[in-house]
Amino acid sequence: MRLVVVLAVLMGVSGIPDVTISPPTASADTSAHPNSIPETADESEQIKARTEEGAEEDVMATGELNPNHYPARRAAQVVQHYLNTRYGSPFRLIGVQTVHSGNAEDVADSGRKYQLELSVNDITNTTQTCSAELFFPKGKGQQPPEVKALCEELVKIDIKAQEEALYQKYKTNQTLMSAQYLPDSHGHIEPDMKPFWHLGILASSFIMLNESTENTLYNVAQVANITQLTTEEDHLEFDCHTLLHEMVSQEIIHWKMLFTWSPAEGVKVVQMKRLPHRHEREKSPKTN
Repeated sequence: MRLVVVLAVLMGVSGIPDVTISPPTASADTSAHPNSIPETADESEQIKARTEEGAEEDVMATGELNPNHYPARRAAQVVQHYLNTRYGSPFRLIGVQTVHSGNAEDVADSGRKYQLELSVNDITNTTQTCSAELFFPKGKGQQPPEVKALCEELVKIDIKAQEEALYQKYKTNQTLMSAQYLPDSHGHIEPDMKPFWHLGILASSFIMLNESTENTLYNVAQVANITQLTTEEDHLEFDCHTLLHEMVSQEIIHWKMLFTWSPAEGVKVVQMKRLPHRHEREKSPKTN
């Protein structure tokens, strides 16, 4: 079974039950979607080889960085995740447009610091140049990067009316929303489902930010399932299963999340759980 992975940039805890959600089996025409990963094994191996070659060459680069090389691009992707957790909305999804310059330096034995100048834009076609600083800690166990970045121009476009309309529609609906395969195997998303695709990306941004290192490059491949849950609180609540694409290893990683959203509070991830690979689940001993 082949999964056509559609990347997240369309301009990128515990306690949740383990589930298996299979993608549609239809063959996809990747030429119809500019963000599709090539299907053929040869093309995939070429991408992986180029990525690994760049990783070996550049991962520990120090001093001024080439904006087009992997260290600067990976650091910029982490900034993108951070900005989406800070400013993101069903109607404001942020992506890195251009990395203008970058610098990396070792900080004693504690980690490495990156400084970037980059342009970002969102789905409202707002573009801003901003500065960002990242620190990747070293030590036992993986620690999330520390990010500082301000892009206040991104929030000047007023989307309050759109957010409120979406909130009221699904807060008062008698039928709870549920959707699968956003996007589908042809890269298609129904217009009324796009806000939920965006919400899945925003919630996943908290995971991708937490999981990122100097050696990773994460995008959302697909929101496999998103289901609205009943709640008496002043927010919408969702159970969500997403597929993350780690582009350096070419691995597809399944995560389950419970998250909330409201215009006032934004997205808040309540629970998250990385799911085992299907072959790992199949190998697990069965219990009576």
